[in-house]
Amino acid sequence: MIERHGEHFLTRILTAAERERLTQFNDPVTFVAGRWAAKEALMKMIGTGWRGQIAWTDMEILPNHLGEPIVALSGEMERLRKELSLSQVTISITHTKQQAAAVAIGLGD
Repeated sequence: MIERHGEHFLTRILTAAERERLTQFNDPVTFVAGRWAAKEALMKMIGTGWRGQIAWTDMEILPNHLGEPIVALSGEMERLRKELSLSQVTISITHTKQQAAAVAIGLGD
């Protein structure tokens, strides 16, 4: 996707802060694949999949000072999180050069 669609794809999938973080990696493919898998997992956790008013940039995943991926939701994803009364959303991302996977967990009030 990066080779075929370049910056247009990255702008559609990643927030500005995620794109900034991307510049710190020698191999951006694993970073993008991990974030894409994580955002897919978040949409499945929220129960919708990618549809309706959800934008890929309604989800931002950046590391904290220890490297743990922290999820920030906005837009339609934040509205759905509130509707489901989820007080916490966590994500785990793993990847190799060939594969990426992620698990998202939402905890209720």
